[in-house]
Amino acid sequence: MLLVLSSSLHPTSRSRILAKATHQRLVQQGRQCHFFDLAETPLPPCDGATAYGHENVADLAQRIRDAEAVLIASPVYNYDVNAAIKNAVELTGKAWTGKVVGLMLAAGGAGSYMSAMGLANSLMLDFRCLIVPRFIYATGESFEGNSLADDSISDRVDLLIRETLTISDALLAQPSDEASDDT
Repeated sequence: MLLVLSSSLHPTSRSRILAKATHQRLVQQGRQCHFFDLAETPLPPCDGATAYGHENVADLAQRIRDAEAVLIASPVYNYDVNAAIKNAVELTGKAWTGKVVGLMLAAGGAGSYMSAMGLANSLMLDFRCLIVPRFIYATGESFEGNSLADDSISDRVDLLIRETLTISDALLAQPSDEASDDT
């Protein structure tokens, strides 16, 4: 099972357009895929205490645990991914351990190209996620209304999907090593 996680809370989000296009393509390929939208299923702010027990947090954490790979779509605010995805990672913590993660970002301009790195580093270092070494960074010209604008952005979505599936399928084909090194 694959999980597409849309983190934007904005009603006309461009990153959600990327997430929906990705989900649709995965379903068309016959892949079991869940779509989780933080705008439709809000999470409480991480308070370091009771928020972890919230039913929406438990649902998202289970979906992440069950996923072979997670494709995250996030808007870029102030040269970083949005606070909603950071909050989701903080709340679901160890559910991310060992996951293959692909990233899709929608931004207002080209200057925030490296904005995925903080999230990618956290997922790699804190939870040993394998980050797909190609991500989508899209600006306004990549969208037209509620759709992807052209073949260029559609090709980039297809390429991210293909590379994510190649990595996650290869890892699933490997025998599990129960005695892993904790360093």
